[in-house]
Amino acid sequence: METLILSAEDVKSLITMREAISAVEEAFKLYALSEAIMPPKVYLYFKKGDFRAMPASIMGYAGVKWVNSHPDNPKKGIPSVMAVLILNNPSDGFPLTVMDGTFLTSLRTGAAGGVAIKYLARKDSRIFGFVGCGKQARYQLLAAKEICKIELVKAYDINKNAEEKFKKFCESLRVDCELKEPKEVCNCDVLITTTPSTSPVVRNDWIREGTHINAIGADAPGKQELEIELLLRAKIVVDDVHQALHGGEVNVAVSKGLISEKNIHATLGEVVAGLKKGREGNEITIFDSTGLAIQDITVAKIVYEKAVEKSVGKRIKLVEME
Repeated sequence: METLILSAEDVKSLITMREAISAVEEAFKLYALSEAIMPPKVYLYFKKGDFRAMPASIMGYAGVKWVNSHPDNPKKGIPSVMAVLILNNPSDGFPLTVMDGTFLTSLRTGAAGGVAIKYLARKDSRIFGFVGCGKQARYQLLAAKEICKIELVKAYDINKNAEEKFKKFCESLRVDCELKEPKEVCNCDVLITTTPSTSPVVRNDWIREGTHINAIGADAPGKQELEIELLLRAKIVVDDVHQALHGGEVNVAVSKGLISEKNIHATLGEVVAGLKKGREGNEITIFDSTGLAIQDITVAKIVYEKAVEKSVGKRIKLVEME
């Protein structure tokens, strides 16, 4: 038996954002219905970054993603986040495929944002604000375009080069983009934050009623993009309660005792499954995204099955056979 090896280019050729959104939506639902297994992430911390092991079993597959986060990597000419994903057959443990997980991480994170917009944003949302214009902002925009008719993007990044690149990306999608200061960016229907900040970049008094926020950047203890007062005004939906309390947008407020698990309305899976309400009226909604292993496995499933169907990739004898 041989294991299928899939490069980044292979992976990119085998899945679309629309397919990823559909897969991630189903993953959230199955997890809420207890039809998936997902232990907590395992972290290894170092001075300049960390590693995370993310295992899960869903939709007939088991697997694990090994992913790093090293913010200074771009100075070396390599990505801050890199990942490898292994997909196994749960019935016998055989490693079916080893694939690049870097692109899939960006794709499934964007897809989760798309699912959140579908269930939590107003249906007439047309103006989108972006605080943070890096790589993930592009994937959030691609997902948002699958859900909404975007008339205008307003964007801000402390890095002006990133702003200009994002503006050009918007133009390549035929989406109007205006570069603004953060307060004006936050005057929108849907706000998407994708920064690595450890102090608020979005103030409570900048956000009007009816706004939906995808809070993507906070994915580790100490990270925070939104003022705590804003969390107290909003309906908070998380991807996973344990992960959110530990390292999501709510983690700083929780550590200070200002909010607790009681302030979390639901998981996105509970909303997708119809177990709890999504948007109701003109409220402020926040999706606190930390990234789940079930998302990785469901998009990897699509990639693997298409690769087999289309004979993409290289097969090798990876493990010793008795």
